[in-house]
Amino acid sequence: MRRFRRTLAAVGVALAVVSGTAGWASADAQSAVTGPPPGAGAWSAEGLIDPAASTPAQVAAFFGTLSKKRSAELVRRHPSVVGNLDGAPVALRYAANKRALASDGRFPELLSPGRQILAFDLRGRGQVAEVYGDLARAAHVAVVVPGSDIDAATYDREKDPYGTPAGMAKSLRQETGPGTAVIAWAGYTTPVGVGIDAATGELAEAGADRLVRLTDGLDAVGAPDPAVFCHSYGSVVCGLAAPRLDAADLVALASPGMHADTAADLRTSARVWAAKDADDWIDNIPHVRFLGLGHGADPTAAAFGARPVPAATAKGHTGYFAPGTDSLRAFAAIAQGLPVTAPASPARTP
Repeated sequence: MRRFRRTLAAVGVALAVVSGTAGWASADAQSAVTGPPPGAGAWSAEGLIDPAASTPAQVAAFFGTLSKKRSAELVRRHPSVVGNLDGAPVALRYAANKRALASDGRFPELLSPGRQILAFDLRGRGQVAEVYGDLARAAHVAVVVPGSDIDAATYDREKDPYGTPAGMAKSLRQETGPGTAVIAWAGYTTPVGVGIDAATGELAEAGADRLVRLTDGLDAVGAPDPAVFCHSYGSVVCGLAAPRLDAADLVALASPGMHADTAADLRTSARVWAAKDADDWIDNIPHVRFLGLGHGADPTAAAFGARPVPAATAKGHTGYFAPGTDSLRAFAAIAQGLPVTAPASPARTP
């Protein structure tokens, strides 16, 4: 009877599996951005490698056959394709996205000196990925996957910075130091506010495909297998991507669920971790799935079987990457393949 009541409650409350930032907003249904990068038609018209059908490994092999002059020409002629093509050389992607950003003109802050934009796609609400650190030489790589209400306009902001992919990535990079490169990946269409998008996995399924391609692209350019940090709705994306994700670690934080009953159900060789602080409102979301609503078991529950991440000093839904927190220290250790030495909070019971 208790389980039945929780399931019925989920029908109503699952509509409030809300944003990966802080707060409640009105619902706004979204259409996932999928398919090849913008400008792919003109690219393909020149007989170049198919950006939709080619794997990142095939993309890397294609660029490996080109001269520096030819590569630079493709950056000039097709910046939106090269800049968003997983498997393309990282330096070429930075250069291509710089051209695309300068041409667009709406995001001058992303053109600031030293910024390394790995993806810039203005279809839909806009998607951005940025690298902090030297990806070509890094001994360790981390990827931050954000939750709802994140797009090109909200990717980086002064208000609530640790609820943004840029803020989370910058903080983690500062904690880990120069041996680690951190990618802030706002590379999928996120839900907006409270509504059916946030309560279901449709956008997460499309995001999972894009996340898998990102990690395959990292592998194709010789980067280490990353630790992937999945915040809020982003953990739904990571859960659906897990069986195909080329990652060393998978960290769910502030998670509404990962569409799995246990860590083993994720069918991943990555180490699976979970974190949730005592002040996080996500704890009020029933961890069940019913008629396609909700996202399943709590990854911090003991029965789930994830490795616990200490989060006693994290505050709220967006405080896990705040400087000085035990969660940030643990994240840095995970990213570097080091033991998580801080006392771990006990895993929660269902």
